[in-house]
Amino acid sequence: MKLKDWALSQGLHPQTAYRWFREGTLPVPARRVGPRLIIVEPGGAPAAAGALGLYARVSSPDQRDDLERQAARLRAWAQTTGLPVVRAEAEVASGMNGDRPKLRRLLADPEVTTVVVEHRDRLGRMNTELVESALEAAGRRLVVIDSVELDDDLVRDVTEVLTSFCARLYGARSAATRAKRALDAAAGGAAGEGGKGQ
Repeated sequence: MKLKDWALSQGLHPQTAYRWFREGTLPVPARRVGPRLIIVEPGGAPAAAGALGLYARVSSPDQRDDLERQAARLRAWAQTTGLPVVRAEAEVASGMNGDRPKLRRLLADPEVTTVVVEHRDRLGRMNTELVESALEAAGRRLVVIDSVELDDDLVRDVTEVLTSFCARLYGARSAATRAKRALDAAAGGAAGEGGKGQ
């Protein structure tokens, strides 16, 4: 089946399906057979894309509204695929460590064949390629529906890492203060460098 025909059968605009194909987020297997022709494999939704597990994450409790919006966007995307959602998890946790019980539960669920996140950094700040490789080795896959990173969350995670390092070096009492000073110094240095070119 042509990708355009598949998109229309799913209620999608063909350009959306072409964009997903280019970005590698198309939820069904497809291959290019000519310069302008993309074919969706027979069957349309193989076992590897048959059941979705949605995962949303934010770094701090004051972002709960963002968490709800992120989860809603994932559900809306899942609806466009026509594939069943067997698990949806949303949690408040740092992306810098593995202390995320809801993500572990989702990854351990054998019914989840495709893990879907809005941004790659929602899965984790580092080594997400390792998780993706492990999923592929088990006949599963990771789909990232939007490749744009979230800078505010990255700043929060860097702050957590700096605070942790400072706690180890200087003790827990002064860790937060020293981490804030380090971030302020880094921000001041970046502003100073930007000002030199003007």
